[in-house]
Amino acid sequence: MIFGVGVDIVEIRRIKEAIEKHNTFIDRIFSKNEIEYLKNRNLRPEFVAGRFAAKEAVVKSLGSGFRGFDFKDIEIDRTASGRPTVVLKGKAKLMANKYGNYKIHLSISHGVDNAIAYAIMEVDKIEDSDCKDI
Repeated sequence: MIFGVGVDIVEIRRIKEAIEKHNTFIDRIFSKNEIEYLKNRNLRPEFVAGRFAAKEAVVKSLGSGFRGFDFKDIEIDRTASGRPTVVLKGKAKLMANKYGNYKIHLSISHGVDNAIAYAIMEVDKIEDSDCKDI
C-alpha cells in the first residue's frame, strides 16, 4: 500500500554555489559511499543536485521532514544496472520500520538547469493514526 509520495526539484546552479562556497557541504549531506560515487563523477553539480533532490523526495515520502534524523540517514545508492535505490539508516530506518516491511521507489533526472527526484514509499501496514489527514 502506498504510504507517501515525495518530489523535489533543485536548481543545479544553487548546488554548484554551495559546493564552491562551503567546503563542508558534501561531507554534511552525503555518506562515504555517496561521496565516492560523486567523486567518480568529478562532483559534477548535476549529479550532486540529483542526489540531494532524492534525499528530499524520500523525506517527503516518509511524511516526517528531517525530524530526528539527518541527510546521512538516507543513502542514495544504485543497482548494477544504474537504477537508484534508497538505503535508510539510523533514525530514518527506525521510523520506516514501524510500518513493517517497506520499499521506496525512486527516480532521479536532471536537465541543464534543474535536477528532480520522485519517491514513492510502500508499506505493509498503516495505522489509523497515520491516516488522520485522509
